[in-house]
Amino acid sequence: MNSLSRIQAPAAQSVTHPWWRGASIYQIYPRSFMDSNGDGIGDLPGITAKLDYVAALGVDAIWISPFFTSPMKDFGYDVADYCGVDLIFGTLADFDALVARAHALGLKVLIDQVYAHTSDEHPWFAESRQSRCGARSDWYVWADAKPDGSPPSNWQSVFGGPAWTWDARRGQYYLHNFLPEQPQLNCHVPAVQDALLDAARFWLERGVDGFRLDALNFAMHNPDLTDNPPAPEDGKVRTRPFDFQLHLHNQSHAAIPAFIERIRALCDSYGAVFTMAEVGGANALAEMHAYTQGQARLNSAYGFDFLYADRLTPALVAQAQACWPCDGEHGWPSWAFENHDAPRALSRWCAADQRDSFARMKAVLLTSLRGNPIVYQGEELGLTQVDIPFERLQDPEAIANWPLTLSRDGARTPLPWVAQDEHGGFTAGSPWLPLGEDNLARAVDRQEQDPSALLHLTRQLLGLRRENAALRWGGYAVLHADECSLAARRSDGKQSIACVFNFTSQPVPWPDGVGRAGKILASVNGADLGTLPPFGALLIEEQA
Repeated sequence: MNSLSRIQAPAAQSVTHPWWRGASIYQIYPRSFMDSNGDGIGDLPGITAKLDYVAALGVDAIWISPFFTSPMKDFGYDVADYCGVDLIFGTLADFDALVARAHALGLKVLIDQVYAHTSDEHPWFAESRQSRCGARSDWYVWADAKPDGSPPSNWQSVFGGPAWTWDARRGQYYLHNFLPEQPQLNCHVPAVQDALLDAARFWLERGVDGFRLDALNFAMHNPDLTDNPPAPEDGKVRTRPFDFQLHLHNQSHAAIPAFIERIRALCDSYGAVFTMAEVGGANALAEMHAYTQGQARLNSAYGFDFLYADRLTPALVAQAQACWPCDGEHGWPSWAFENHDAPRALSRWCAADQRDSFARMKAVLLTSLRGNPIVYQGEELGLTQVDIPFERLQDPEAIANWPLTLSRDGARTPLPWVAQDEHGGFTAGSPWLPLGEDNLARAVDRQEQDPSALLHLTRQLLGLRRENAALRWGGYAVLHADECSLAARRSDGKQSIACVFNFTSQPVPWPDGVGRAGKILASVNGADLGTLPPFGALLIEEQA
């Protein structure tokens, strides 16, 4: 029994839904999960060695960030071979062993697919840049200079500077929405789509259970290369030229859903394969709805509602849930509070002296949402953002925009397994990023020995979600939301669970619309029926 929480043992429920619906997913960033060979970089055998730990959390699936052959200019999101494993991570045999072990433990395996761009070291690009009339000459986005020699349009890169780079081999500019080393694939070309689907088929044949589709709304551009209009002033600090534009033409083309339908058709031919899109930007919600519409498109999408929010508020949660109504017309959402691209949530959302209690409330909240909760590695330990000094930065975006952009490296630091080890038990060598002293104190071995630790609470909550139909599949109705507290009801027709939260460091009144009776399934920070102390949270099975 957790001294800081009460968890009611769940009752078994029959499952009539596809495995992915409501599934809890654990994101693994392979460079930082576990290093098996002492080179300071995590790898596939390291993941396999620690899958028992992941399975014990109670998640249904793992999502592994890119491990493909890559020069690592953007740490794997610049793919040089879609069907190869980079040597720093291991071999195809290592991947096969990982899948086999995961499946033996009852875990599904999801991997990234990066369809918007490749590495400039991919053989496709090497061929495309050689000639304007070769077999792959149109596989990337090429365009002539303007009469004055300037780029074809005013489009800007996410990572800073123009989204066009001059290539003397072809005497043209090529498009890159991210790094110059990540040339934009021309997914308008059917042969490009065919090649990407062949890559997906390669991994499906190896037993992969689903895909997270990276930056999917960047997969197609406006072929007219129309200039983007300036963004209206919004009072926010703009750290990149990218932020000065409305991105109407360099991304989000209307032809993307047709490509999505080809992806879904391929996945469906392999059975219950899960597809989830990453979609960001000003029009993300409309695009996520479009990409998950009906039965012919993707199963789910997750955006950036929480990932870059500087505060966690009842209004933010209520609004995010309201955008995905349970009406049969909208798709199924997935939710992440943090990931490899976003700062650790506890460093954004609460004061340092509140982190322990806030983390418990946050854990109850994430596992109570309608959709698929995604736990980023270390979130179950309460890891915080590590301050990486400039001379140790690895992230190209952080280096280019330092010091105004918060480094992604601070959320990518190695997972601490052993508190008393200099490198947290992550590696026998020198880790590619420092772990951070605060996070070493939250190591797995130390939390395993502490019944009140966040790790144990996370396991209990994930188990509770897995076994209660209302939490896993039920609808979501907001009962009360003000500046301090939130109350919602999860219901599947047979079971009704009230979810009550205090988002503040002060006691708040019991919210309207929630009774003071029922069976408490979970309680943290001293919350009880009718009482909401600081950062209190409860899950209450309501009486019929």
